[in-house]
Amino acid sequence: MTAFMRTGELHFKGWAKPGPIPPGLAAGVRVEPQETLDAISGHFRLFQLRDGHRFSTDDILTAWYGTSWCPTARTALDLGSGIGSVGMICAWRLPGARFVTVEAQSESVALARKSARYNGLTDRYEIREGDFREGVETASVHGRADLPVRPDAQQHVPTVLRDDERFDLLTGSPPYFPPDAGVKSEHPQKLACRFELRGTVADYCTTAASHLAPAGFFACVFPNEPAQLERIEAGAKAAGLVVVRKRPVVFSEGEPPLVALFGMMRADDLPEWFRGHTWKEPPLVIRTRTGEVHPEYSAVKLAIGFPP
Repeated sequence: MTAFMRTGELHFKGWAKPGPIPPGLAAGVRVEPQETLDAISGHFRLFQLRDGHRFSTDDILTAWYGTSWCPTARTALDLGSGIGSVGMICAWRLPGARFVTVEAQSESVALARKSARYNGLTDRYEIREGDFREGVETASVHGRADLPVRPDAQQHVPTVLRDDERFDLLTGSPPYFPPDAGVKSEHPQKLACRFELRGTVADYCTTAASHLAPAGFFACVFPNEPAQLERIEAGAKAAGLVVVRKRPVVFSEGEPPLVALFGMMRADDLPEWFRGHTWKEPPLVIRTRTGEVHPEYSAVKLAIGFPP
């Protein structure tokens, strides 16, 4: 029995934790005063800043949706991966898959790398620091994203994603708002997760279309408001993607859906007659009118190794 099994709880409020036992703190990571270490999937945990960006229901749903509709993925890419919440859940649900994640914020990358070590994922989970929209100017060079690159040397520096890389499953939780919209958080980590400082949903679609393997699946979450729906639909179409399925999410029963989950495939991978079809699923309700967790969402949480 490992040290983690001796000290870690195998049950939580009557719920049996499923999945593998990771190395945990024995992997050589520690929780700093400004951090928390929180449950994510089964015995997996996630390092987060106390006052920074925290994982959300949107992250849980994106990971669940993508792995539910692409359950045989052998390779996966998470775009704008932040602290790794979507990627870690996907890795827990797809134990045989190899992962690449791309994130531009150094602070978030450092947290994700600690989580990967804690969860025993380092042999199949590659975390890259850089901006997935751009090439040599923003890609990390030997772990450094701030090194200047001479114009005459650019062709010798790898981009954060190689042109020939293809993945069975892509996931993304794009920021929802343009930079000039709404009240911005004072914490830069939160700011980049909510506002389009490094690309729009169209950029996510374009990158996904370029890196999907044949018959690959791209799952993302985005607001369900009409103007926002126009943006994601236009972004998908421009990238040559078809929204093959969509599921609205209602956070409180009786209210309109605020976000929706989208599943996309490349148009070229589909019969021509199917390219105009989108299967619109019934809304997923998070909480009932009385404030309790909806039974279906409880089942969703169980499916990703989270207490109901």
